[in-house]
Amino acid sequence: MVDLGTLAPMIGGGMLALAGVALAFVLLIFVALYIYMALVLSTIAKKLKKGDIAWLAWVPIAQIAILPILAKKEWYWVFIMLIPIVNIVFAIIWTWNIFEQRKYPGVLSLVPLLSIIPLLGWLAGIAQLIIWGLVAWKDR
Repeated sequence: MVDLGTLAPMIGGGMLALAGVALAFVLLIFVALYIYMALVLSTIAKKLKKGDIAWLAWVPIAQIAILPILAKKEWYWVFIMLIPIVNIVFAIIWTWNIFEQRKYPGVLSLVPLLSIIPLLGWLAGIAQLIIWGLVAWKDR
């Protein structure tokens, strides 16, 4: 017969180890996505002849500030990103503009909206990453 008093610490330690591995995995995915988007945004900035602001893509909060600048707006438009729901609308408008400047259909900026449909959420996220990559590295 197994003594539950000696088994409980082993189970607790295993669960803690599993949680640590899961956290490390999520952190690794987060860092990889951050680096990918920084490369994408800095490449787009250089291709849109805004190379002087390409470094903003590598600064965590400033990464958002690069969107209005690439969309040919003044830098202070970034403060609109502090207003809930309005920030989504303006991010889509700016992304539309950026995509069209790179000769891609602006409607591709609406792909993230598909994530409100439960089963399409993951696919929409992956599709958006692929679209950003194409806009950055494939010239049309």
